Amino acid sequence: MRRPFVVAGAAAGLCIDSLGYDRMLWLRELQVVNARMILLVLMGLVTATAGVGCQQKNGSATENANQPEAPTADTLGEQTIVSNAGHLASPEYSATDSAWGERLAMQCRACHSLDAGGGVMMGPALFGFFGREAGSLGGFSFSQALAESDFVWTPRALDAWLRQPARFLPGNRMMYAGLSKADDRRAVIAYLLKVTDDTGEELE
Repeated sequence: MRRPFVVAGAAAGLCIDSLGYDRMLWLRELQVVNARMILLVLMGLVTATAGVGCQQKNGSATENANQPEAPTADTLGEQTIVSNAGHLASPEYSATDSAWGERLAMQCRACHSLDAGGGVMMGPALFGFFGREAGSLGGFSFSQALAESDFVWTPRALDAWLRQPARFLPGNRMMYAGLSKADDRRAVIAYLLKVTDDTGEELE
């Protein structure tokens, strides 16, 4: 039988179960993680529902079927490092729907900080991550697969990752089904290029 103990002083008479303070903190952290997981699932459902509507309206199901096979971390090949502004000026990202990209990025924000000075959440902070070697950010415990990977975060790499994370890098711990529509991936990548840029440039 567990016996409670009494905290002396101003809180005299307050009994704390012998599970202990560490146990209480662990339960609180578990509640936060569960809340974020529920938020991520709900955002995924909202986006999936909206995506179905867009496919039916724009006939993009055919486009998806005609997409070339996405590269993996092993087949990316040599990557060209360009500034965020340079990528945003390219035809691929200059004409994306910014509002839709911001909405899709809510899924990212469920697990990642996108802001300058943002800390680790369920996933690593993403501010300034374009051009960075994957799995190299300090202060976060990456999966072995990501820590041992050999690629740099470019829009091309992120596009393949977002399309099918498990296929792009087997063994990674990101619990995300992926974005199947190329237009959706371009929109969210363009948004991330803007909000995670760490050069101080004015990006439109």
